[in-house]
Amino acid sequence: MPCSAFGFINEKEVIDAPLLTQKLGINRTIKVDINGNGDFKSVQAAIDSIPEGNSNWVIVHVRKGVYRERVHIPKTKRYIFMRGNGKGRTAIVWSQSSSDNIDSATFKVEARDFIAFGISFKNEAPTGIAYTSQNQSVAAFVAADKIAFYHCAFFSTHNTLFDYKGRHYYESCYIQGSIDFIFGRGRSIFEGCEIFVIDDKRVTIHGSITAQNRESEREISGFIFNKCRVYGIGGVYLGRAKGPYSRTIFAHSYLSKTVVPEGWTNWRNLYHAEYKCYGPGATREGRASWSRQLSDQEVASFLSVDYIDGKNWLPAWH
Repeated sequence: MPCSAFGFINEKEVIDAPLLTQKLGINRTIKVDINGNGDFKSVQAAIDSIPEGNSNWVIVHVRKGVYRERVHIPKTKRYIFMRGNGKGRTAIVWSQSSSDNIDSATFKVEARDFIAFGISFKNEAPTGIAYTSQNQSVAAFVAADKIAFYHCAFFSTHNTLFDYKGRHYYESCYIQGSIDFIFGRGRSIFEGCEIFVIDDKRVTIHGSITAQNRESEREISGFIFNKCRVYGIGGVYLGRAKGPYSRTIFAHSYLSKTVVPEGWTNWRNLYHAEYKCYGPGATREGRASWSRQLSDQEVASFLSVDYIDGKNWLPAWH
């Protein structure tokens, strides 16, 4: 599949669930229906039915409805394609806050080779605005290699998406939060995503969209946002450091005035950068002195699916 110099896929190619099913060669489907018209009423029950050591792709089709449960994909259950009926129609919802991010998570995936399409993942606790550092309420904990989300949504306030480790790809997803709401040490591409900021009421402290944790210069990890849209309420930083070599790049993205002029919060050895962003929040005036505006040459290796070795595992490239 061809790609442009600064785009991941051919824009004429529509990545939908039937295409992914075809590319993966899936011929087994487990149906989940909250009204009892499927194989299971519970998403977790469907996952539990898949044998450990699974070696063939299987669809778990989660039909429309709000599934109030916590869902865990364990390490022993690879090759699951969890397909919803659209992020506005299929939702997995739980309500738990904790000082432990993993403990609070509504959805946890710890198996390699996982794909989700058209599902919302929500943590409804704490309700309202996040006020304290003890109110982590993770919507999704993504903790394995070769994981992709297409047309999904992630809702919470504090620490929404724990992109913990591995190579990940998010396309046309919606991510909402107020404080460090995309965080972890993953090597991840966010393509064409919407980032919505909820107001952080602590007047003297702005929340950050990202808190990427890269511990050394040798690590390849980092968050790459390409052709995304950042908007919302109140003021927010594009990112802060969770590790001493934190790396986050926003490219070709619309940044609304909710992004504060400084853009980034400071620490050490950071790689916080932008490339050809636009909108009132993309102005260079007042930008933090350590942040970077990248050249075509500097950004090229990041704006390629090769950054996550995607041609070897993303089904749309097969």
